[in-house]
Amino acid sequence: MSILAGCGECKLAESGWIGTRLLGPIPGRSIRLVTHPRIADEPPAADRAPAPRPSSPRLGVPWERIVLALTLAGLAAGGGAWLAGAATLAAAAWVAAIVVALVPLTVAIARALARGETGVDIIALLALAGALALGEYLAGAVIAVMFASGTALEHYASARARRELSALLDRAPRVVHRYEGTGLTSPPLEDVRPRDRLLVKAGEVVPVDGVLSDEHAVLDESVLTGETRLAERTSGERVRSGAVNAGGPFAMFATTTAAGSTYAGIIRLVREAQTSKAPFVRLADRYALVFLPLTLAIAGAAWLASGDPVRALAVLVVATPCPLILAAPIAIIAGISRAAQRGIVMKGGAVLEALSRSRVLLFDKTGTLTMGRPFVTEVLAPGGPGPDGPYGPDEIVRLAASLDQVSTHVLAAAIVQAARERGRPLVMPAGVTEESGRGVRGRVDGHAVAVGRADWAAGDGELPEWARKLRRRTAFEGAINVFVAVDGTLAGALILEDPVRPDTARTIRALRAAGIRRVVMVTGDHVDVAETVGAAVGVDAVLAERSPADKVEAVRGERAWGSTIMVGDGVNDAPALAAADVGVAMGARGSTASSEAADVVLVVDRLDRLAEALRLARRARGIALQSVVAGIGLSLAVMVLAAFGWVPPAAGALIQEAIDVAVILNALRALGGYGAAAPARGPEAALSQRFRSEHGELLPVVNRVRAVADRLDPAAPQAALADVRDIYRFLVEDLLPHEAEEERSFYPLIAKTLGGDDPTGTMVRGHVEIAHLVRVLGRLLEDLPPEGPGADDLPELRRVLYGLYAILRLHFAQEEEAYLSLFDVPPASAPA
Repeated sequence: MSILAGCGECKLAESGWIGTRLLGPIPGRSIRLVTHPRIADEPPAADRAPAPRPSSPRLGVPWERIVLALTLAGLAAGGGAWLAGAATLAAAAWVAAIVVALVPLTVAIARALARGETGVDIIALLALAGALALGEYLAGAVIAVMFASGTALEHYASARARRELSALLDRAPRVVHRYEGTGLTSPPLEDVRPRDRLLVKAGEVVPVDGVLSDEHAVLDESVLTGETRLAERTSGERVRSGAVNAGGPFAMFATTTAAGSTYAGIIRLVREAQTSKAPFVRLADRYALVFLPLTLAIAGAAWLASGDPVRALAVLVVATPCPLILAAPIAIIAGISRAAQRGIVMKGGAVLEALSRSRVLLFDKTGTLTMGRPFVTEVLAPGGPGPDGPYGPDEIVRLAASLDQVSTHVLAAAIVQAARERGRPLVMPAGVTEESGRGVRGRVDGHAVAVGRADWAAGDGELPEWARKLRRRTAFEGAINVFVAVDGTLAGALILEDPVRPDTARTIRALRAAGIRRVVMVTGDHVDVAETVGAAVGVDAVLAERSPADKVEAVRGERAWGSTIMVGDGVNDAPALAAADVGVAMGARGSTASSEAADVVLVVDRLDRLAEALRLARRARGIALQSVVAGIGLSLAVMVLAAFGWVPPAAGALIQEAIDVAVILNALRALGGYGAAAPARGPEAALSQRFRSEHGELLPVVNRVRAVADRLDPAAPQAALADVRDIYRFLVEDLLPHEAEEERSFYPLIAKTLGGDDPTGTMVRGHVEIAHLVRVLGRLLEDLPPEGPGADDLPELRRVLYGLYAILRLHFAQEEEAYLSLFDVPPASAPA
């Protein structure tokens, strides 16, 4: 197959031409990419979550409800007896309520002490025991109810915060139907193997990753991506496990096992997130322990100063560190849960906190800043059908695609897709051989066809001038060239591009607004290619021609600027993802290695979710800190009041419960959205998708404008005249009506969304300039003689064509970034 001019080692790694191997040298260690790449022998970063340890003693889920019910019953029965004048019976009921809460709490604390842990629930134990000892039975019963209700509230809030994470686990695929012979079976999910033909019935979850074999399927992928719109798939397209069949039954071919599927990977990440504990929460545990001696000191001082032990009891009642032991973990897990709802899976609280503190961002290029899906933009057939050669552009594409049907190279699918969209019938090749790093050979319709590098495809022959010029041009522009030889002679070439994501520049600006101070692009591509992309998206530094080992060193070097985030999607990115403080994988299409090495996986293939993840992380940590500061401040204030005798024990229990409820409800605010664009509804979504699709159809022809300008030759005036007329026809019949319809139907919706005075004025001005150049081109065509342009006509034609190409590319890019992305529509793949 072909080689990208200036292509780095990463392209070969991602294409499958090099397999699992040692990536080195990295000083002091070697890395092997298998299923879970990590930097060997490297100690975990300080802010990575350690192995989970048993939490502070709390009542189990069944006991919470039982204890709450019994303590409420005891408090109510005692109150009824007291009102009836049965003081002894009332005291007995309140004592029973105290004992119901005291016994399980004592057992839980004893078990914690046996493990060498000192829980802050000792304060609650002392308060209950003190009330019992001092005869403050009513106060003790109130404390018992408050403790039991606080425990139940904690469980509810934690479950509410984990709702989206739990939903991901609950929707794990469990049913599979496999075709075996002429029948249909339902084997265990783990028995599914690649190439098995499966049936997915209406309403069922897609069990494994695969390829659709039926003509059409409608899927609900909201659990994977956070997008509420249904996704339509056609034959040959990929379907991911975890999606729900929202249409009729369809058949598919499995491409992975259940364990290797998309959803299985997400579940592994979710389980890791649920078992990890954030550094902030662990710090809260340590700070909470300070409350024990502080509380005892204040309670002892109040007793000594007043001689009244009830004051000491009142201090114990209100001295709960619940804002620390409840609010902090709830806010953190709520932030993780909210991120999961938006297609952002974090591996735990440690990751969320590290993300919130990060200041340096490193990006890989291919598949991260770019779409990662090359498409054919131009086909060159220098000889063309006629006296100089038998093969035109369509035939060149057909021959290359017929051969590429059996190739596994990353570019083969794009070439086959280009042939299908041109309506060219493909035939099966014979005698196919593929050489890594060079290309593929075989016979198509009796002809010896070679597709790949120019010097390899041409054999021993000298490269023609057009081939040398094409290689120089693609090397400078960062495009990909694929040469096609027929019967030993270069007959043509295909140019492919991997476009920058439309939302990349906007996402980088959003990341800077969220606190990122430095943005670096690190890639294996050549300097010219990397600097072109870096300048287009607005990074601070470009590190080009970097091997996987070099990327690790780049991550370490950037730590001088602050905590680092590394974003990538390929196998070659996995070591750098593991080395960064936070590794982010574009998991929608990225390799298993990069997803497992990362701390955050963007399940939906949208880079703008990275900025959203950063905002969510900072908001969740800010809410946790806010809850802790406010809650502890209130508790300290009430403790002082209780020490002076102004707050009796029963009232203190009620105040303490109110503080707990307030900080927990505040912590649950982390479940709310922040900075997330609301999914488009109605006409906005439909029009945005329509015009984005039209851009994809128009862009390849726009690229032909430059190609025609390049090919203008006074030696072939008739061919030049035909090419320019063809371009003019496209501009008048297709492009200008598209621009007019945008201005008529889509721009008013944009103006309504953005507000202000004439927010679409710059885009309208672009339409005016485009129309002006089209008119100029039309006048030039009218003035040309029938035999075609002469040498004096060519400079003006080139000037207008190059001007049209430049302004059209800029205008399309501006619309993609500024307008079409407003309505949260995922970018469509650019067609061939």
